[in-house]
Amino acid sequence: MHMLFRTLLHVLFLSRRKPDLGHWDVARTRFITLPTDLDVNRHMNNGVYFSIMDVARFDMLVRNGVFGMMRDRGWYPVVASETITFRRSLELWQRFTIESRLLGYDERAVYVEHRLVRPGADGEPEIYAQAFIRARFLRKEGGTVPVAELMEAFGAPAADDELPEWIVRWGGDVALPSTRAAAPSVWG
Repeated sequence: MHMLFRTLLHVLFLSRRKPDLGHWDVARTRFITLPTDLDVNRHMNNGVYFSIMDVARFDMLVRNGVFGMMRDRGWYPVVASETITFRRSLELWQRFTIESRLLGYDERAVYVEHRLVRPGADGEPEIYAQAFIRARFLRKEGGTVPVAELMEAFGAPAADDELPEWIVRWGGDVALPSTRAAAPSVWG
C-alpha cells in the first residue's frame, strides 16, 4: 500500500513541479529508504527495487509528456521483462536517486534503463543497482499498441544509437508465448 502513496505523491505532485524532459533525457527521481522497504536483513528488499523503479518510470513519463498522451488515448504501460544487478545495499533512511532513461525500442517493445545511485566518496554518483525493463503498451479496450503507433503519437525521433545487441537478444530469450498460445508448465 505504501507504494501507492509514493506513486500518487510523485505523479500528482512532485513530477509536475520538475522541469520537462525530452524523450531521450535522463530523468532523476529522488527517494529515501523507508522502514517498509526493508527485509529481514535490514536493507532494501530486492522486490522493492522494482516497485520503486515503477514510480521513477511514471515520473519520467509525466515529465516527458507521455503520461498525459497515454491517458488521453486509453493506453497503459506494462512490464514484459525486467532484470536487475545489485552492487551495494540501500539501508534505512539512505537517500538515493533513480536515474531513468529510454534506451530505445524494437518492433514489439520499449526498453528503459534504471540506475539506483548515491554519492560516492568523490561526490560523483555511484551505481548501487542497475536494471533494464522491457515494456509494452496496451489499450484499455484490449490489444497491444504497436510501437510504430507509439512513436508516431509521442513524436519520438529515432534513437541516436541502436539498442545494444545483448538487450535485443535478452528480450527475445526471456519472452514467454503470447497469451493466445499455450504455455504449459513442464519441468524438464
